[in-house]
Amino acid sequence: MLREITLGQYYPAGSILHRLDPRVKLIGTFLFIISMFMFETLPGYVFAAAFLAAVIYLSGVPFSFMVKGLKAVVILMLITVVFDIFLTPGEPLFSFYGITATKEGVELSVKMVIRLSFLILGSSVMTLTTTPNELTDGLEKLLSFLRIFKVPVHEIAMMMSIALTFIPILTEEADRIMKAQMARGADFENGGLIKRVKALVPVMVPLFVSAFRRAGELALAMEARCYRGGSGRTRMKPLVYKRRDRLAYVILLAYLVIAVIIA
Repeated sequence: MLREITLGQYYPAGSILHRLDPRVKLIGTFLFIISMFMFETLPGYVFAAAFLAAVIYLSGVPFSFMVKGLKAVVILMLITVVFDIFLTPGEPLFSFYGITATKEGVELSVKMVIRLSFLILGSSVMTLTTTPNELTDGLEKLLSFLRIFKVPVHEIAMMMSIALTFIPILTEEADRIMKAQMARGADFENGGLIKRVKALVPVMVPLFVSAFRRAGELALAMEARCYRGGSGRTRMKPLVYKRRDRLAYVILLAYLVIAVIIA
């Protein structure tokens, strides 16, 4: 399950999406997320699915690789579906141990699964086609107006970039620790919920120790390179909008207009 997490990973390729300005991808992901909460009918979801499919095709990332990110949230989806079906008031469909499922609950659960799946896929497209350094530069550039209010924009962007970078590293570390514990006789698959939670304790403790150790090493490395924040820093590759970026903004604007009309 840990290997299926694609959020924070970068998939190297030479697609048009990889060459886009990170600000375009950040704004596009934000607009796509907003549109998913606007749609309430089938045509809206079909339109969003078509747009997402086109973006995935242009990204050059294999669809099978991108779908792996959904496997990590299957349990969350199932819990959400159960709560929506049985706790949403409306027209009764059937009863299970005295708890009634409703038609409105089924409709809400279907919409929630579609939205969550599309949100994960859309966010994965951004992280898989953008390096952490590009994300940092894009976020800092987009949020630069907040410096007027004394907001540490560079530090916030740096923390988010480091967090995304550490997600695949920590998942690999957790996978190695679990394999080592299984070789020592640990059982993570059998037993009840409480037993499984207790079995994770020997995994979480060394994982937290490893995370703090890596954070300390990163801090020492940044200090050794005389890192003092974003004040006065220059970039090796300044962000400059090109023709393809402007065309991407036009496509995003058209998508937003159509989404508003459909919704």
